[in-house]
Order: sequence, then structure tokens, then C-alpha cells
Amino acid sequence: MASELDFSPPEVPEPTFLENLLRYGLFLGAIFQLICVLAIIVPLPKSYETEGDPSEPRSAEVTRKPKATAPSSNKRPKKETKKKR
Repeated sequence: MASELDFSPPEVPEPTFLENLLRYGLFLGAIFQLICVLAIIVPLPKSYETEGDPSEPRSAEVTRKPKATAPSSNKRPKKETKKKR
């Protein structure tokens, strides 16, 4: 009975090029995901350049507000004329 048992390691074929490509691609994808998660969790200190940028959108919002009020002022007289009829 002891002569029938074979304790040699099983024969495993060498991985092909596509299997290696898939393995390393999965590793790179996992590393990229970890970097993305860390970028969300760990805040970066603000630099001098990013502090100047918020003032630009504020000026754009100021210029948008008069444009938004102009159409609403045009609508009000039309409603008033309908009420007079």
C-alpha cells in the first residue's frame, strides 16, 4: 500500500503570456484603486495656487446674477399686462 502512494508535487504548466499579462494588469488595477481611495481619505494641504482660483468663480457668479435678473424682469410686465385684461 505504501508503494502505491505518490508524494511528488503535481505538474503545473508554466503560465502563458496572456496569463502573466492578466495577473500584472490586475495588480496594477488594484494599486490604482488603492491610490484613488487614499486620495479621497487623506486630504492634501492647499497650495498658494489653489487659493487664488476660488476668487475667479466668484466673479463669474457675480456676472451671472444680473443676466438671471434681466429675463425675470421681462416676465413680470407681461404677467401684469395679462392681469389688466
